[in-house]
Parts: sequence; C-alpha cells; structure tokens
Amino acid sequence: MATFLYKLGRLCFRRRWWVALLWVALLFGIGTAASSAGEAPPDEFSLPGTESQEALDRLEESFPQANAEAVETTIVFQAPQGEELTSPDNQSALESTLAALGDVDKTLEISDPFADGNSGVSEDGTTAYAIASYDITWGEVTEEMTEQFNAAAEQGEEAGLTIESSGEIAEPEEEPAGAEAIGIGVALVVLIITFGSLVAAGLPLITALIGVMAGTLGIAALATTLGLSATTGILATMIGLAVGIDYALFIASRYRAELMAGHSREEAAGRAVGTAGSAVVFAGLTVIIALAGLAVVNVPLLTKMGMAAAAQVALAVVIALTLVPAAMGIIGKRIFGRRSRKQNPETGVPVTFPGAFSKGRKENMGTRWSRGVLRRPGVVLVLSIVGLGALAAPVSNMELGIPDAGMRNEDTTARQAYDMLSEGFGPGFNGRLMLVVEGDDRTETEAAVEQVSNELSSMDGIAQVAPAGPDSYNDDGTVAQLFAFPTTGPADHDTTTLVEHIRDVVASTVEQDTNAEVLVAGLTASNIDFSEVMNDALVPYLALVVGLAFILLILVFRSILVPLKAALGFLLSVLGALGAVVLVFQEGIGAELIGVEETGPIMSMMPIFMVGVIFGLAMDYEVFLVTRMREAHVHGEDSKQSVITGFNLNARVVTAAAIIMISVFAGFAIVSTESMVKMIGLGLATAVLLDAFVVRMTIVPAVMGLIGERAWSLPRWLDKMLPNVDVEGESLERYLEAQGRGRPTAEQRERQPEPVG
Repeated sequence: MATFLYKLGRLCFRRRWWVALLWVALLFGIGTAASSAGEAPPDEFSLPGTESQEALDRLEESFPQANAEAVETTIVFQAPQGEELTSPDNQSALESTLAALGDVDKTLEISDPFADGNSGVSEDGTTAYAIASYDITWGEVTEEMTEQFNAAAEQGEEAGLTIESSGEIAEPEEEPAGAEAIGIGVALVVLIITFGSLVAAGLPLITALIGVMAGTLGIAALATTLGLSATTGILATMIGLAVGIDYALFIASRYRAELMAGHSREEAAGRAVGTAGSAVVFAGLTVIIALAGLAVVNVPLLTKMGMAAAAQVALAVVIALTLVPAAMGIIGKRIFGRRSRKQNPETGVPVTFPGAFSKGRKENMGTRWSRGVLRRPGVVLVLSIVGLGALAAPVSNMELGIPDAGMRNEDTTARQAYDMLSEGFGPGFNGRLMLVVEGDDRTETEAAVEQVSNELSSMDGIAQVAPAGPDSYNDDGTVAQLFAFPTTGPADHDTTTLVEHIRDVVASTVEQDTNAEVLVAGLTASNIDFSEVMNDALVPYLALVVGLAFILLILVFRSILVPLKAALGFLLSVLGALGAVVLVFQEGIGAELIGVEETGPIMSMMPIFMVGVIFGLAMDYEVFLVTRMREAHVHGEDSKQSVITGFNLNARVVTAAAIIMISVFAGFAIVSTESMVKMIGLGLATAVLLDAFVVRMTIVPAVMGLIGERAWSLPRWLDKMLPNVDVEGESLERYLEAQGRGRPTAEQRERQPEPVG
C-alpha cells in the first residue's frame, strides 16, 4: 500500500492544478445536487423496541388526527405579589394571553387552567400552567413561531402577570456563538507556531474546511433520499474538522521533514503520502469503525449521525491523500517561513538544521521527554496509572439520566418556568407521565382506565391523575390516554423507580383484571427508556469497536502487545474523562469555573458518545506516534532508540493536534449556556488532554521501554496468516532502492532538522 500511496502522492503533486480543479468541480457538483434536493426532513427521534415508543405508535394509529410526536410547550403564569390568578382582572388577562397564544402558527390546542374546577391552578391560587401543543416535530420549529409566541406572552406581562415557558417554541436551541471561532483561532495560532509560516498553517485548515463543506453538502444532497435531517450533520462537521486538520497536519509535517532531508519537492510529497499517508489510512479506518459502530445502539438518529460522520472521515482521508499533496505543490517554497526562504531562496529549506541526533545539536522537547520517561519507565507508568485511576474513581458513583430544565442557567425562561411550576405544584409537574390504555372494546377500556386512575391516585409518589383532555378516547373507544403527575422531578431516581413500578406492577394487575394493556410514555418515560437503551448497548458497542480496531492495529503494527496497550490506554483516558465530568456536573467541584449553576445526573449517552468519538481520536494519536517508532525499528534501530526517534519526529505534531482539539471542545464547554453541550465539551476536551499527554506521550513510551523488543513480536503462525499492509514503508524502501531513490545518505541524515512532524 505504501508504494501505491507514494505513486499517488507524486501524481497529485505533479498534476496539482488538475487535482485542485477536480476538487472544485466535485464541490460545485455536490453543491448543485444539494440545492436541488429540497429541504431536509425534520428530525424524528425514535426508540425502537421500547415501551414509550410503542405507546406513541399506538397513539398515532388510534388518533390519526393528532400528532403523537407534537412539540409541547409548558406556559407558567404567576399573579402579581399578594394577588391570585382567580381574581377577575388576572383571570381575564390570562385568558386573553391564551387566546393570543392560540394564534401561533401550527398550534393544535392549549389547555385551560380554569377547566375542571381550576385543575391547572395551584392551591394558593398564585400559579397556573397551560400546555400548548403544535402540529410539528421538534426539528420544525421556526424563528417566526418563536417570535409570535413571545409577542403573545408579552401581552400578559404588560397586564402584570409573570409568564415563563419551557420547550422548543419558547426557547429554541441555539448554537453557542463563538465556540467554533475559538477552536479555529487557536488552531491557526498553533499551526503558525508549528510551521513558522502563515501559508503553511492555512493549508491544513483550508483542506479540512473543503472536506467539511463537501460532506455537509453531500448530506444535504442525500437528505430526502436517505432521510437525513439537519441534525445528522452535527457530529460529521465536528469530527470532520478535527480529523481533517490532523491528517493534513501529519502529511504536511512529514513533507517538510523529507524536504529537509534533501529530497526534491515531488519526491518529498510522494514519500510523505507513502509513509504518513499509510498511517492516515489506518487511523481513518479506526475512526470509521468507531462511528459506524453506533448502529449497534439501535437508535435511528444516532445510526444516521454515526454513518454520516464515518463518511465525512473517509472524505477527510481521501482529501489528505490527494488534495493535500496538490496544495503542497501549489504553495511551493511557502511551506517554510519567510526567514528560511530568505536564507535559501532556491528551495526555501532552512540552511541551518538544529537536529536531534548529531553531536552538538540541541535535542528537541520530544526527544528529551522520551529519554526522561525511558530512564524510569516503571515509576512513570505507575504514577500515570495511579493518577488516572484517582481521576476515574468518581465514575463508580456516576448517576446516568437526562438532565432537565432544572439544570439550565437561572436566567433562562425554561429554568424559571421549571422553578415556578415546582413551587406551585411540585417538581413532578415538570415531567408528567402519559399512560395509554388499550382494550378490546369501550367497556373494557373504560374499566381499565378507572382502575388505573384509582390505583395511581392511591399510590405514594403520584400527586395527581387527570384525563388527557376532552378527546382522551379514540373514535371506537378502544384506546384512551391519561396523565399522571409524580411528586418527584423528571431526573429524580425515585421517578425512575415509580415508572418501573407502574409498568411492572400496576400494568400487570390491570391486564389480569380487565384484559386491557397499559403502556407508560411521555417525555420522562422516554428519557428513562433512552437511558436504558444506552446502558444496554454500551458493552456490545465497546466490544465491537475495540475488537475490530484491535484486529486492525495488529495488522498495522504486526504486534499483539502494542494494540493491547493502545486499547487499555484508551479505556484509562475515557474513564478519567468521565470521572472529571462526574466531579463537575454531578458533584459540583469546579462547576462555577465553566458556568455550571446546577448539578444533576450525567447525560445517559455520554459514555457511548465519548467511547465513539475519543476512541477514534485516540487511535489517531496512537497510529501517528507508534508507526514512526515501528518505521525506525524496521529500519534497524533498537526498541528504545526507535521510541526516541518516534518522539523526536512526531511528538510535536501530536501535541499540536491535541491542543487544537482541546481548544475546539473547550470552546463549547466555556461558551455554551446549555448544560448538555457544556458536559460534552468538557468531557471531550478532558479525554483528549488525558489521552494525548498522559496516555500516548507518557504511558506509551514507558510501556514500550519496559517490554522492549517484545513490543514488535508476533507468533509465527499468526504472522504468516496476516496480510502485510506495510504501514512503515519497508516495501516502499525496496521499491525506491530499485529505482535508485533509496533512503537518505548518512550525510543527508546528519543534515536532518529538528522535525515538526
């Protein structure tokens, strides 16, 4: 493969303008297809095989005139200080506000707090709530609808009422402004420091952005055909930008090193793609495995997001192998800084070479660091593992769930509505349960509904049971729905226990007595089901991803111990990052530093999400760092010297890539006002920090120093069975020697500079 990539790199470099033109034409073609593809379909979040999803499907079949997945918004009213909402003036203002809210586009219905004996008014008369439903899904909320909603609410506020609301209509989710800008800004600074050239620094950014544009337009072009919503591309954009910069940075750095070793520009491009490009291919494959493996979770939206992101990574690999060498040819000598070009106007290669291995030369930081670790590998390994273990300890107390509006910032309307509803009615009114009852006929269904109502009303943990409006039965009376309001909040563990009891005990009893089926749904029940799906899928997903990647890494490194070390190190970094998330978001330690005002359970999808994303990025760093070690070992260096060579040549590029990723993720954690976005940002930033600097830069050289030559051993029978993918470029060297273009001479190696990749 290395020989093929070498030829591809030379070809793309030589035909650089044709390659660039081809990518521009491809981008234009995809954009044209996207513009004529129509609008993306709305997001449809479903949980196949769960009780809450089955209940929604029954409602959709039995109430075709209603939208079982309709967006709902809870509107909370509070009377002026010392007054009650039941007074004539306040009641009139509230009813006028509800009438105005009913004129919002796509409104299906709005409940009346004063119906059924003021069922929607608190006992002290100061607080009331109404629930508005809209004939759209949560991905179809428009800015115009939000403006209409807020204008209607202002009418009530002008009359003296306090009005707060929760839901997508009242407060649509917004992208954290400035988060991407922080990441890109830091990336540019890091790349300028790494390359010493503004033009060279822009190369990885521009090629990565081209890949992201192509992927985003491709998703839009296939949106209608494959049912890809706008949300599908979020993960693809984030991962595509991350790996796109990494892969281009790695190849460009190797290209500079080959130029400094005395090769011509075309030859350097071919060698860079043949060697570093091989590592990029296999690093990309590990990321693709991790993302495509999200299909194991069996949540259609996550499956589509994973597949789209996997396709984006594949696109980033192709761009790195084709467009990057073409771009290196286009920018020419500007791959080096202005000072170097002045010193050597002919090629731009620096005249002085402060390399790492020659006498009198100052060793670079990567070399000094690896030598220090190799002096005391056992001590370094123990201290690193103990440190990560201590950070991971809080994971044993991790509580998974879906963070609710109670974890939002106090100045948001959703949080204020949550608090007002909790104070006026109890925390359970923020997460009502919807029960769907289905019998063979109306008589059977009515009997079952009565029994369910009686049993729930007498249960501890239930504050109120109410019918679901005047149309709570379908046309033939075989299906009915009713609401139950817990005494505890949506994210409370007691609420989960209550739902399980209703499903296991109450529903079973009613079915035995009346032959009717009872299903529990609603947002709270759906969140509980989602958490259960995530928990059940974690072990199979982890086994699939780590197992397939382990096999792939055996092919790459021709070793058992190196892939095993890589997998175990990844688990340490993920556990350490999850421990940090628990400390901040569950225990509240340091929460104020990133603007977290309330603690609560950890989002149930965090473990799987972090496994998928971080595994891919971690294997990038592993492959980039260790392939250079193996390349040095294959070419004659002993085990310890090959580790030093790997760090001398690639530690800087791994450090730069890690800093860029940390900045991107930390930007979301700092800028966003959403608790879940902060959680994801902090988790990913911490995981990259730990994996790059503790696991890959510290534990890896320590382990390699301890196991020595055994790191590269492989049972003979297995060695004969496995195909030789030649990621270290041994076959390429034979090919080049046959062509009279072998490895640099001793004099050329003596001139090798302090590497940047």
